[in-house]
Amino acid sequence: MEWLFVLEIVYVIIIILVILRVLYDTRSGVKALAYILFIVIVPLFGVIFYFIFGVNYRKSKLYSRKLIEDEALSQKILANVRNYSQQVLNSGHLSSEHVNLARFISNSSTSPLTGNNSVKLLLNGEEKFPVLLEALESATSHIHLEYYIYENDKTGNAIADILIKKALQGVEVRFMYDDFGSRGLDKHFIAKLEGNGVETAPFYKIKLFAFASRLNYRNHRKIIVIDGKVSFIGGINISDRYRNDNIPANDLYWRDTHLMIEGPSTFYLQYIFLCDWNFSAKSKLQFDFNYFPKYSDEQEILSELVQIVPSGPDSKLPVIYYSLMEAIGSAKQQVLIASPYFIPGESLMDALIITAKSGVEIKLLIPGISDSKMVNTAARSYYTQLLRHGVRIFEYKKGFVHSKFMIIDDNLSVVGSANMDYRSFDLNFEVNAMLYGKTITEQLQTSFNYDLEQSVEINPTDWLNRPKYIHLFEKVVGLLSPIF
Repeated sequence: MEWLFVLEIVYVIIIILVILRVLYDTRSGVKALAYILFIVIVPLFGVIFYFIFGVNYRKSKLYSRKLIEDEALSQKILANVRNYSQQVLNSGHLSSEHVNLARFISNSSTSPLTGNNSVKLLLNGEEKFPVLLEALESATSHIHLEYYIYENDKTGNAIADILIKKALQGVEVRFMYDDFGSRGLDKHFIAKLEGNGVETAPFYKIKLFAFASRLNYRNHRKIIVIDGKVSFIGGINISDRYRNDNIPANDLYWRDTHLMIEGPSTFYLQYIFLCDWNFSAKSKLQFDFNYFPKYSDEQEILSELVQIVPSGPDSKLPVIYYSLMEAIGSAKQQVLIASPYFIPGESLMDALIITAKSGVEIKLLIPGISDSKMVNTAARSYYTQLLRHGVRIFEYKKGFVHSKFMIIDDNLSVVGSANMDYRSFDLNFEVNAMLYGKTITEQLQTSFNYDLEQSVEINPTDWLNRPKYIHLFEKVVGLLSPIF
């Protein structure tokens, strides 16, 4: 009995030390509380879970994003970026209410505000993939791909065939994939690419020794850059499931959103790719005007104004999270949000409630059919408070809404890879495009309104009058939502 008592004392000391570690290491108080509750409620498993998924590696800086080793050249390029951003700001094409947002993004990530972009909205895989295949066929210099999910299916093989074709023609082709999200890619698929001249690299390859951090920190980005001039960004991965033009009757309709961009904003997507490549691949790339073709300095600054917003464990601040809050705070008429996973946290909830109580109409489009029942239950724990303060919530019924975009008034929109949840804000490597202008924003609003026609609005009275045990269950799951 004595050794059992000693064991209990040791265990209590361990629990206390782990809780102290959580408090010291976790930036979010809500997230810290969730981990502490999990550790106390499920003692042994909770401790193991925290050290696998909860340790904050942001402080240890997972990798350096420094692409340019020449410090003098680096400072010169950085000065040019700042001057260009200021030139675009001074052009008068950016609405005054968004100046602070653009400056915040530029100061926090060195991402410039760019003009003279051509942006094409692509809805679902059936629109994206034909345009993508055509763009890949036109490549003459290089093709760079970076994807969270790339599957060895009809769509994946069609793109792989073009990558091989272009590589055999002498085009530089580099393919980077997340080792967790693309775990279905076998060695034969990769060997086929490499055997035909395509360079490949798994991002942050999962190894047993570093399993904890590598499984938790995922590259959720979807980036393609072609010849340094054309780029693709959004929520659509490379997989048959994202296209609806030839799906069996019993398969799920997949609703998603992507962008094709031509113009200077492609430069920062290229920069992100090269930094990620240098971290992941054996071969290293450096700044080269082949990857960053020069645009005329005398060209007039016109719409579309685009700014790329990156965020991840390598960034000092959760830039995407802060940029969304700043954007919501600038709204005067409306905020329209589509997100498949909605676990916003206290600060973003406060921003939405303050904006709603200021008379701004807020509509939230979320899945009626979800691929994660637990995450969907956690998301529902936030609906009650939003509904009480006038936010309108719509559940998409046609299929699974995987789109990640936001519309502010009629002249600002956000499209990218980031979900509105803790994982995207704090753990994943993500990238969004901030679009300052009416053209794409109007197109997105048309798409959003059509999606609402395929949805059912949650009735606040009916929602609040649901059985108390359902509300209680959702609240309990919601307490643990920061660790999903």
